[in-house]
Amino acid sequence: MVDQQGLLARWSPAAQKLLGYPEEDVRGRPALDLLAGMAANGLTAAACEDFTVALRHRDGGVVRCRLAVRPQRTDTGTGWDVLLVPAEPDDTVELDGTTQSNGTAQLDGVGEPGGTAQLGGTPELERALLEMLFTRSPTGLFLLDPQLRMLRFNAAAEGMQGTSVEEALGRRPTEVWSGFGVQSVERVMAQVLATGEPAVGVEKRVYPPGDPEHEHVYSASVFRMEDADGRVLGIADATVDVTDRHLAVQRLTVLAQASTRIGATLDALDTARGLAEVSVPIAADSVAVEVLEGVLAGEGLEAGPVRPGTVLRRAAARSRDDEPSGTAGAPEDPLPPAAPGEALADLEPRLVDPLSALGRKVLRGMRTPTGTGEEVHSLIVAPLVAQDRVLGLATFCRWGERRHFGPDDLVLVAQLARRTAESLDNARRHLSEHNSLVALQHALRPCGLPHQQALDVAHAYVSAGSGGDWVDVVPLSGSRVALVAGRVPGRGIQSAAAAGRLRAALHTLSDLDLEPDELLARLDDMVRGTGGANGSVSDHQSVSAPDGGTPGHGRECGATCLYLIYDPLSRHCSASNAGHPWPVVVLPDGTVRRVERPVGDTLCCPGAPFGKEDFEVPENSTLVLYTPGLLQAFPPEEREEPEEREEPEQAPAPPGENRLTALLAHPPLPVQSTCATLTDTLVPPRPREDAAVLVARTHELGPGHVASWDLPSDPATVATARSLVTRQLTAWDMSEASFVTELIVSELVTNAIRYGKPPVTLRLIRSHVLTCEVSDGSSTSPRLRHARTTDEGGRGLLLVARSSDRWGTRYTEEGKIVWVEQSTD
Repeated sequence: MVDQQGLLARWSPAAQKLLGYPEEDVRGRPALDLLAGMAANGLTAAACEDFTVALRHRDGGVVRCRLAVRPQRTDTGTGWDVLLVPAEPDDTVELDGTTQSNGTAQLDGVGEPGGTAQLGGTPELERALLEMLFTRSPTGLFLLDPQLRMLRFNAAAEGMQGTSVEEALGRRPTEVWSGFGVQSVERVMAQVLATGEPAVGVEKRVYPPGDPEHEHVYSASVFRMEDADGRVLGIADATVDVTDRHLAVQRLTVLAQASTRIGATLDALDTARGLAEVSVPIAADSVAVEVLEGVLAGEGLEAGPVRPGTVLRRAAARSRDDEPSGTAGAPEDPLPPAAPGEALADLEPRLVDPLSALGRKVLRGMRTPTGTGEEVHSLIVAPLVAQDRVLGLATFCRWGERRHFGPDDLVLVAQLARRTAESLDNARRHLSEHNSLVALQHALRPCGLPHQQALDVAHAYVSAGSGGDWVDVVPLSGSRVALVAGRVPGRGIQSAAAAGRLRAALHTLSDLDLEPDELLARLDDMVRGTGGANGSVSDHQSVSAPDGGTPGHGRECGATCLYLIYDPLSRHCSASNAGHPWPVVVLPDGTVRRVERPVGDTLCCPGAPFGKEDFEVPENSTLVLYTPGLLQAFPPEEREEPEEREEPEQAPAPPGENRLTALLAHPPLPVQSTCATLTDTLVPPRPREDAAVLVARTHELGPGHVASWDLPSDPATVATARSLVTRQLTAWDMSEASFVTELIVSELVTNAIRYGKPPVTLRLIRSHVLTCEVSDGSSTSPRLRHARTTDEGGRGLLLVARSSDRWGTRYTEEGKIVWVEQSTD
């Protein structure tokens, strides 16, 4: 900077780098001393206007520069800013640590004390910049005075608004473009004018003259203009067309919503509704979703295009004119059978002409404007395909002033269709597995119980998807009945299949007429022997598998089971437990009695042998067997370990068992009502586990249903036995069964006398079947033989087996019992 006397007043660091002189060496010296090869009086301020001069470097060299002088007002008067630009292309100057080629060294730092050298602009550069901003810049630029009257705007702004500068000059934006919604922008301008704080990213929505049929989105940045003295000159508004970015953000928004809404549940209809909800109104004005019938039924699907005549069911439909909660489309309303074959031919989303034959078919039944003059102008059909299997069809349409679907919209629809198809396939697979699970659970229920007089039985089952709970009733010989309850750990169809295997094995073992503890031991041996896929596993391996089993074993490992036998002749109960809750006994007067025994180890778990509990119940008592899921709403409370005492006290019952006891403590209700009361009261509305309950009302078979005789071990007794049986059947009004029964008694008594040991006892039991039992003191079981034609004997048991419904042997502490059952129908 040069003062009025022509002395150097300020010297920037860039000038020092250019000529080598530090500021303290040149301040106060005449500026003309820097010139080389020119007389001091040969240069005037008027002449120093953008021409080349030679300046003397400190090291004695010469630096050629273009020189420009500008007036500058200071506190001491008027001075001049002297701008130096190296004239040679190779001359460089380092500004603020950065080397710039052909840069401009401003000696005063734009008039600020202590300023740094900056790249400045020549008048030509400034004029070129202004010319570019107002003629060729794609950014719309508006200049307004402090009263928000239009001063000037460039060609890009003129194209945005469709108004010439002459038409808008001197008028406010709201006066010129009242129909473009600029009121909000004018309020922002007034705020910027008042506060001086710029506003960036103000949104405008305009239908420009270049594209009057479609709405464009503009982003405006508003700044306040001031002169060097801080006087407000007006407002500058720079506007950019961000329509493409706005549409891209909308598509990303749809995808973000789809990631959380589509497939949120494993329900095909809800998945279809999710696609319709996220697509309207951003991606489309109306959407319809159809799915194949096999998807709704959980059936398997064939790969490749669908067959001609395939019927699609409407799963969801939505329009921008619907209420926010509106979801339409009944799944029982099919599309025309011809539509799927054409729309699902190539399995790829595509644009379709709404006026074509296919377009008219897929639009049939969609929610489109009626009576408004708006016509559907753009249509996309998107097959829903997962793993090369067609699951349905989604149709997207737009009408009115909306933009036509373009390539970006087709990509968006393809992504939505792919996500929806995957979710529909998951829902189909889940439904298929659920159907299989329900079928297995139904097979595990004691449906179609045989008629018997020992018990009145009812059961209830609450499904939560576990699949491993079951209860059962097994008729035994001698009018006895076995009540069973069990549970396999884990969830899903595998647990249900494991429960089915255990139930089948238990039925087979029940035919052996074993005691409960021995039966559970046999069942445990079977699980240990067949559960390992690669051989047996040592009992010492106790590491649990994730599904509740033991490594190397099936899901049966860790299963629980309760087996109880009720004898209506003696009212005797015998029960054994493998990790399952004991039954609850309700006496006829409403008193509840629990079996106070520890719960044993589960199947396939190393531990003590299974114990047996024997007890008697009066007639009309109630036996309640259940699985742990019945008490899932009452988890056991955490209690501290009790201190050791000389006489240990019984631990208090968990809260669930107390609640169960309270519900049962009343005079007996019908067994079906008791089942309903227990499940409705104890199982929560949304159970985590399955729950099964079995309620049995006991009855006694009195002396009128039983006849027993002790027989001497003498072959002559066989005739006496036949006579006794005939008289008893006549007394029971069952004479038609006399002939067969005499044959059975002859063979059984003969075998007991010939091959058994005394004492020999004959007993007839009349209940739902006629049972003939012959007992003796030998533990040798008779064996059925198929005699040859030349054999003189060996056909006795064969005749017994052919003449009866079933027969078998039951062992007792005194020997054995051979029994035969005949139907009384």
